[in-house]
Amino acid sequence: MRMLFIAIVTVAGFAVCRSAEAAACTTVKECSEWITFNGGPARSLIYRTYPLEQRNPAIVRAFVMVHGASRDADNYFRTAVAAAFLAGALDDTIVISPRFASAERGCQDALAEHEVSWPCGGDSWRSGGAAAKEGALTSYDFGDAILKTLANKSTFPNLRAIVVGGHSAGGQFTNRYAMANQVHDTLGVPITYVVANPSSYAYLDGTRPSAAAGGAVEFRPFGDARNCTTFDTWPYGLQRRTGYTARLADDQLKKQLAARSVTYLVGEYDTLPLAGFDSSCPAMAQGPNRLARGQAFGKYVNEKIGAHHTTTVVPLCGHNARCMFTTDSVLALIFPKP
Repeated sequence: MRMLFIAIVTVAGFAVCRSAEAAACTTVKECSEWITFNGGPARSLIYRTYPLEQRNPAIVRAFVMVHGASRDADNYFRTAVAAAFLAGALDDTIVISPRFASAERGCQDALAEHEVSWPCGGDSWRSGGAAAKEGALTSYDFGDAILKTLANKSTFPNLRAIVVGGHSAGGQFTNRYAMANQVHDTLGVPITYVVANPSSYAYLDGTRPSAAAGGAVEFRPFGDARNCTTFDTWPYGLQRRTGYTARLADDQLKKQLAARSVTYLVGEYDTLPLAGFDSSCPAMAQGPNRLARGQAFGKYVNEKIGAHHTTTVVPLCGHNARCMFTTDSVLALIFPKP
């Protein structure tokens, strides 16, 4: 008779029973691992519920959660784990939260030995910018490395779905990564993207949302381009791209975005200029607040490039990742049934 040991673990304040032989790692002090680039020594940190190099046939899905501007991957890992617990998905889902640390002025994170410093401002980590010292390495290469590791059949032979999600600045990362990444069609595992409450999006041409008669949103050539000269430059538009996205032509980015499965989540109450809200002129060209910008961009990609993306207003949520990602309707999205 096989012995089954029961462990009591704490997940986001809840006591949870798990078999010791299959328990997910849920505490940030014990759940970190390094992604090494190109044979090392350059590396970046992730938090994860299961080891990336240990065979695990129980895993059927993966959820990659990208943090906001504070680069607090540990807190976002807690939110993602809480969501997995609420969805009853801890045992068969690997949850990952990568850390885009930066030692640059404006971020000034403390880095471990050989830890990559991603760009803090300008063409930053959230838009595929190149690392400070490893110039050929970009933040989207970090994303690619995670997805390729997950798709390794010798480690996760039964993985059937990957969801890449992000909130706020992480939503910016996910919006642009969804259109740009070059591994999506090579992994043999379906990938979906969940973009939550970013301050801006990457538009694909020179039009921007404009109020029409009756309050409807139309897309017209931006009327203040003369004064807001950066409205269409990367990462707000496709002009003058650098980093990872400069490797692809405009038409390829449009084609990829149209073909990929993307959901835009916007909080019903995310209407205030708080929590790092981007009030620059190129961001304001996209709408007065995050709620309006998300609804407009979802409409834009469906009308302009024939995408079939979904926009969901999450009720009773403002600019709060825990609220957004633990709502029942969102749990079904980020932990799809195998």
